[in-house]
Amino acid sequence: MALESDFDKLSAEELMDELSLLIWLLGYLVLLYGLARWRSRKASNQDFFVGGRQSSWLMVAFGMIGTSLSGVTFISVPGSVGTIGFSYLQIVLGHFLGYAVVAFILIPIYYREGKVSIYAWIESRVGLWGSRMASVLFIVARTLGASARLYLVFRVLQDLVFGPLGLAFELSSLLIVVLILLYTQHGGVKTIVFTDCLQTATMLAGLICCLVIVLKSMSLSPLAFWCEAASMGLTRLWGVDPQASDHWIKQILAGAAIALAMTGMDQEMMQKTLSVAKLKDAQKNMMLLALCMQVVVFVFLLLGAALSMFALKQGITAQGDRLFPFIVMTSMPEWLQVVFLIALVSALLPSADGALTALTSSVCHDLLGFERGKVLPEQSRQIIRLRVHLAFAILLLGFVWVFRYMDQASMVLLILKLAAFTYGPLMGLFLFAALSKQALAAGQVVLACGLSIVLSLTIDYFQATWFETWRIGLEILVINALICTSFLFAFTKKTIS
Repeated sequence: MALESDFDKLSAEELMDELSLLIWLLGYLVLLYGLARWRSRKASNQDFFVGGRQSSWLMVAFGMIGTSLSGVTFISVPGSVGTIGFSYLQIVLGHFLGYAVVAFILIPIYYREGKVSIYAWIESRVGLWGSRMASVLFIVARTLGASARLYLVFRVLQDLVFGPLGLAFELSSLLIVVLILLYTQHGGVKTIVFTDCLQTATMLAGLICCLVIVLKSMSLSPLAFWCEAASMGLTRLWGVDPQASDHWIKQILAGAAIALAMTGMDQEMMQKTLSVAKLKDAQKNMMLLALCMQVVVFVFLLLGAALSMFALKQGITAQGDRLFPFIVMTSMPEWLQVVFLIALVSALLPSADGALTALTSSVCHDLLGFERGKVLPEQSRQIIRLRVHLAFAILLLGFVWVFRYMDQASMVLLILKLAAFTYGPLMGLFLFAALSKQALAAGQVVLACGLSIVLSLTIDYFQATWFETWRIGLEILVINALICTSFLFAFTKKTIS
């Protein structure tokens, strides 16, 4: 069952007028819908999938910050500082290495292919079943990840707005998903490159406002705040125990692998990058994103340290994902509550709209073969694409309701864990395709990917028994990928002989 909400303990007088919050929320969402409709005028299927390959690399890079961070970073990362300090930054430092590999190795390959789907490269190397399995793995991984991100923000909105107004979680989440569906179904990438920039700007403005006001409420200068946070152990960064799962080498390795898999091998992230006209601009987009992520996550961690200090001084017991919204909605000015709400929704939408568009693209091109076989008329493609888009909106909503009953104190750890098991075989397929041009049969692909997931889950579950004090963290993603690649080589060698 869901964790008890700290907001349930508050009287109605302790929260800002929920109706006012709802009006601000609906006003912002209507604004986004209007802008999306304006941007999607005369949009074609090609505009939906790759934005006509005319997107500005600066806009793409800036908008991808919001997609990469999402509501999970906005809520979970600040809430985790009281428990794990700044150690999450180790993973983000590893991201930089992963983004560099994406920029200078993977992106040139994708541009040479010139396809809508990045998994077309796998098809050119190891055959149709390789690309289809890659697409299926992406669909599973992105559906689970996007659903978990959506749920986290829906949960907060339910606590702050919809719950006090008497709306059930299922109804409020349905309303938001319908709106996301409406503003993404026509414009696709052409629309979300534009709206993601607006949402990212709003989210970052909200982040800065919240940090400044929380520090001001404690009458601390930046230097005094840093010294006090360090003395409390909140700024602890490096994991130094080589056997622990948070050792810095393990975390940086895991961070590089996560960025490589969840960005460079992810149709959602690469679809936006491929909407840029020139290869060099796409590479600049990726490296600018890498630099910006370091700065933005560091500011989120600073906010987390400030929130933990404020909670300690005020005797607030809320922890984890509930810490940030609880402090803002009960101890901060009403205008900051509105800023927080809009920033939270802005953190939600880039990951949701991009996921819907990319999932639709992957099914249409990799599984339904929009670029293979008989060419369908434009109108038929559009009808199929709209139906697939609707189906994924329903699927995401269903998983959000499932996560309602799997609630955890910090969803960011759950999401990264899910990614390690679902993106592992996808990375394994990419590695095999890079090292071999051996065509894969359906049974070989399914068996190798299935076994790698089962074995990595088994290793993770029994590691306390098998390895005593040694702990495997998120680097299980790399282990998963290597297992998958090993099985693929073993199966193809057996077939050749």
